[in-house]
Amino acid sequence: MDRAVKLSGAETGGSIARLVIVLPGLGAGGSEHVVSIIANHWAHLGHDVTILTLEPPGSYAYYALSPSIRVIRLGVPPQRASGWKAAWLALQRVRRMRREIRSIRPDFVLSFLTRTNVLSLIATFGTGIATIVSERNNPGVQPFGALWKWLQKWLYPRAFGLITMTRGALEFFPPRMRKRSWVIPNAVDLPSTWVNRRGGNVLTAVGRLTHQKGFDLLLDAFAKIAASFPDWTLVIWGEGEDRRQLEDRRKTLGLEGRVDLPGITAKPGQWVETANVFVLSSRYEGWGIVLLEAMAAGLPVVSFNCDFGPSEMVEHGQDGLLVAPENVDALAEAMAQLLRDKQLRERLSANAVRTALRYTPECVLAEWDGVLRDVLADRIQKVTA
Repeated sequence: MDRAVKLSGAETGGSIARLVIVLPGLGAGGSEHVVSIIANHWAHLGHDVTILTLEPPGSYAYYALSPSIRVIRLGVPPQRASGWKAAWLALQRVRRMRREIRSIRPDFVLSFLTRTNVLSLIATFGTGIATIVSERNNPGVQPFGALWKWLQKWLYPRAFGLITMTRGALEFFPPRMRKRSWVIPNAVDLPSTWVNRRGGNVLTAVGRLTHQKGFDLLLDAFAKIAASFPDWTLVIWGEGEDRRQLEDRRKTLGLEGRVDLPGITAKPGQWVETANVFVLSSRYEGWGIVLLEAMAAGLPVVSFNCDFGPSEMVEHGQDGLLVAPENVDALAEAMAQLLRDKQLRERLSANAVRTALRYTPECVLAEWDGVLRDVLADRIQKVTA
C-alpha cells in the first residue's frame, strides 16, 4: 500500500491527517448537514478535525457532532452591513480565521459557501496550506455584489481545487477557476430513529424561508387546488427573513386555516414523520437535499425542474413528478394529480426509495475520501520532490 493511501485514515495503519473545515455556522441547513456527515466520518477514521464557524460563542450545532471534533466559533457572524462596516467585519473574519488556521497548521482547509470560500482563500494566502472551496448553490444566479464576484474570480484559481454538487454548477466556472475539480452529490442521511406518524393528508415543503425557495409560488399553487382537496393541509417547515411576507400572503389567499408555518423541526429530519406528499418549489438550487430525503423516506414528490439537482434525482413519472420552473399552474396541476390518485402516490413512493439508495452516505463519503487522498498525495509529492 502506498503512502498516500496509508494517510487516508487511522484504520489503515497510516498517519492521521489534520484538517480544518470552514463554514458560516452550524445551524439547520443543507450545507451544515453535509459538514456534519463529512466531519463525523473523518473523525471516526481517526483524523484530526476542526470546524471553524463565524458564529458567536455559545451557539449550538443543530446536527450532532463527534466529541472528538473541535469547534471554534470566531464571533463575527454574517450580518447586514455596508461600506466601511462591511469591510471592517470582513477584515475581522479574515484575521481571526488566519490566526486559528496558522495555529492549527492543518494539512488542508475545506471551505463551504461562496463568501466564506473567498474569506478562507484570503486567510490562507501565502501560508502554503492547500485550500479546497465547495460551492453549494447555483453559482449563476446567487445574489452577490460586484466586489465578491471579482474576488471569487481572482481567488478561485489559487485554490487547490473546487467541489460542486452537479456537473452543471461545475461548468459555470471556466477551467482556469478550477485547477482541480470534483462533482460530489449530497448524501441522504435520515435519522434512523424516525417514526412513521403519517395519515393526516399533509403536503409538506422544507427549507429556509427565502425568495430562493419559492414558497410564495407554492402558496399560490396550493390556493388554486385547496378547495378541491379540503381534507389536505400544507405545512412549510423552516425559518427565514421572508416569514412575514409569507404569512401575509397566506392571509391574502385565504389559507390561514390550511397552511402551517411551524418553524424548524426540533430534531433533524423530523418532518418526514408526518408528511404524505413532498413538494420542492425552489427557483434554483445547488442540489435540493430535502427532495432526496423525502424520496428516501418513501414520499411521493413533485418538484420544479430548476437548476440544479431535481432532474438528477427524479425521473419524471417514474419516481416523482417534475414541472417547468416557476410555473405555478403546472405545479398546482401536478400536486392535484398526486393528491387525487393514491395508486400513483404508492407507485412513485416505492420507486423513489430505490432511487435514493444511490446516494447513501457510504457511496458519497467514498468520494470525499478520494478528495482527502488527492490532497495528501499532492502534499507528499511536494515534500519528497
